[in-house]
Order: sequence, then C-alpha cells, then structure tokens
Amino acid sequence: MLLRHLRYFAILAREKHFARAARACNISQPTLSGAISTLEKELGVRLVVRGRRFLDLTPEGRLVLGGAYELLANEDSLRHGLERLRGGLSGVMRLGVIPAAMPVVGLLTEPFCATHPAVTIEIHSVSSKVIQADLDAYELDAGLTYLDNEPLSHVRRLPLYFERYLVAIAAGGPLDGRTQISWREAASLRLCLLSEDMQNRRILNSVFGIHGLEVRPDVVSNSFLGILSHLRTGAWSSIVPHTFTHLFGEQLDIALIPLVEPAHMQSIGLVTSDREPPPPMARALEACARGLDLEAALGLS
Repeated sequence: MLLRHLRYFAILAREKHFARAARACNISQPTLSGAISTLEKELGVRLVVRGRRFLDLTPEGRLVLGGAYELLANEDSLRHGLERLRGGLSGVMRLGVIPAAMPVVGLLTEPFCATHPAVTIEIHSVSSKVIQADLDAYELDAGLTYLDNEPLSHVRRLPLYFERYLVAIAAGGPLDGRTQISWREAASLRLCLLSEDMQNRRILNSVFGIHGLEVRPDVVSNSFLGILSHLRTGAWSSIVPHTFTHLFGEQLDIALIPLVEPAHMQSIGLVTSDREPPPPMARALEACARGLDLEAALGLS
C-alpha cells in the first residue's frame, strides 16, 4: 500500500469531488480514480460510494480514513523529526485561529519564525468547532481558541491570556468619553456582532442572558473586518475583544470602552492534539508559546 494513495484518498474525502480532489493532488482525474481503485483492491473493500459523481464514503471508507489520517500524520512527524536532526524544522505549520484571537496571533508567530526560519506558517481564520474537527482530521498542527466555554476534546491546552470585552462606538457620539458601560446599556445600542456560528458571539449571548437580556443585532458577520467596516460608518456599535486596542491602537474615529457589571473574562490559549508522541511542529510551537507572557505584551499584567 502506497502512502501516496492514502493521501489521495484523504484529499478526496475532504473535497468530496473527484475533479477538485485531482486538482488539489496536482494529478489528473483518471490518475486519482485509478489510485482509489488500487487502494480498494489492496484492502478488499469499497471505500467510495460512486454514482455519476462522488456520493459519500462507505462505512469501510470512513474507518480507513481515520487510519489514513493517523498514518499520514505519523509520516509528517517522521519527516519533520528527521529535518530537525539535520539542522532544524522546515515545511509548513498549519495554525487555526478564531477571529477573536487574530489581533494577537503575530505575538505568537514572530518568535516561532525567529527560532524556526525554515518553516512557513499557514494561518486559517476558523471557528472553534472547525479547529476541533481539523485537529481530529490532522488538517491543523495547532489552534488558538477559547479554552473553557466550549472545551475541545483530545487536546493539550496551554492558557495564554484572558479576553476582556469593550464596546466599540464611533468617536464623538453620545457615549464617547465614558470610562465604562454596563452590559444592560450595551444591549440597547444599535449593534453589529459576530454571527452565532462563532463562539465569541455565543459567549456574549451568555453574558447578556445573565441579566435576562436578549440581543438582536441589526448586522451579523463571521469576520471582524465586516464589523469594523460598519463601525467606520458611525451608524453601528459593537462589542469586541480588548485585544483590538493592541491591533488598532488609538483610532481617532472609534472609541473603545470597557464593559462592566460584570467585567467578564474568557481564557484563550493554544491547543494541540494529545496524541503521543506530539508532532514536531506542535511541540515546537508549544515550546515557543511557553516562553511568552501575552498578558504583559498586551499591557495587562
């Protein structure tokens, strides 16, 4: 059995389309179909339900997929381990980051790149649920996400900082100049918030619920860039992580005011698969993260 065929099969399972999978593998579609057929013959089972197009994996295919992920991850770990012995890590490190943690991700990747200059980093802006799924499927080496609210399973956790919350409003408005705002006051604002597929929004809903409040924003987005675009018009307000002060500094047209009653905090940190031994990329990133004090870097310690 060729590992190359297992890799093709894993990509087909991800793409759920033969033509797209062939492009992702950089091979022709007949070559991909032939590789899957060869794999099925070697294993003695059908892996894919075929019609005129890809329909699904068979139960046997789903079982083989789990084994394929593990074998391919072990192959990657072996290659990275050998590269490290030859003079350092190289290759691609894949990091999933929730939108709320994007303002601080550079504080983690900068020292990592300084220590491992031959590694290229791929950053994926995804939800916490996607981070869980992609860690399970060996599609990510690590994630930067919430640790406690909806905890991930089968991962190592390294706390990095506590997220606080601010009301973001147009400068010069009636609330500009305030030193704090209550959650009850914030509920009455014309809001633009993250969509409910994002854990940040579910956290906000929970805090509002403590006061018996239900928030119905005028606009929702799965990206903070979409929210910032609306803030710049002056017509909307939002609730953003305190780390946005680190990213944007003192913006003349946006005021950031702490939310109180309660001053809620949420732990964010690095997560990696708990399999043993840890993959070299994940182990190297964990080692780098342990040497950081993000609370101090954000001016909060």
